[in-house]
Amino acid sequence: MKIVIDKHIPFINGVVEPVANVVYAAASDIDAAMVKDARALVVRTRTRCDASLLHGSRVEMICTAAIGLDHIDMDYCRDNHIDVANAPGCNAPAVAQWTLATIARWLAKSHRTTADTTLGVVGVGHVGSIVARWAERAGMTVLRNDPPRAAREGETGFSSIDRLLSHCDIITFHTPLTRHGAHATFHLCDERFLARASRCRLILNAARGGIIDEHALAAWHGDVAIDCWENEPLINSDLLRRCFVGTPHIAGYSLEGKQRATAAAIGALARHFGWSLTLPFTPPGNDDEAFTLEHIAKSYDPLADTALLRRDNGSGFETLRNHYELRHEP
Repeated sequence: MKIVIDKHIPFINGVVEPVANVVYAAASDIDAAMVKDARALVVRTRTRCDASLLHGSRVEMICTAAIGLDHIDMDYCRDNHIDVANAPGCNAPAVAQWTLATIARWLAKSHRTTADTTLGVVGVGHVGSIVARWAERAGMTVLRNDPPRAAREGETGFSSIDRLLSHCDIITFHTPLTRHGAHATFHLCDERFLARASRCRLILNAARGGIIDEHALAAWHGDVAIDCWENEPLINSDLLRRCFVGTPHIAGYSLEGKQRATAAAIGALARHFGWSLTLPFTPPGNDDEAFTLEHIAKSYDPLADTALLRRDNGSGFETLRNHYELRHEP
């Protein structure tokens, strides 16, 4: 049995070999010819899994070592009986670490305190929930915006986007990328959104690139921190130059987060094929300790990653991402 695995997924080498013929390849080399006789794929967000890749293949299982699924054509997979598994929440503490470490440095630069700062969290799922909790523990006022959750659970505890725009000093995005429906997030942060953000002075995006209209953001008056970009890896160099923080989609790149993601992918493969597989590590939990903001800031410096990305005006985006030295979570 042939399994194709993205070679940049860590901690997976040697795990599946006892039960399958494994082909490791860079995302850019995973094509229809390679997967034609494969039974399963283990990929990252760089591999677009749709008809152009999968048609005529033997693929029956796709595991993505990531939270998101927007690189997978779920309709095609459903219609062709291909099981899909992702790793929800695997890197949530790491993305929260990136977010709060960035905010800590921005507060210091702006000579502000947490006590006089209101944070708006757009999208309160795995990541947004941790960001909100850690920010409140640090002394910030937090407004949570999540229309799908508010519709399911009731309005208590959630704020409208209008309230965030008029009350928040900082707004951070942690939503999936959706293009249709009542709560579509594509270009949610556009020129009109920014014009209404009367109090906001910092916007962060560590969710999906298409959530923000980058041309509108590049002309905005406030500071920006971007980890997820439109058109990756060919990122907007004008926006990068004016970013307070600009990183190569590595907010979730902690050692612990990668271990959770790999464990989720291996577990899904094992369940699908009835295998017994042994991991070379013990998967960490999603601990939610009451860290201080100072402790989080000391655990990671996003300005160092920003300097590396700016060094060649963003052209080294993919190289920096693929060879990133995994950091530890707080």
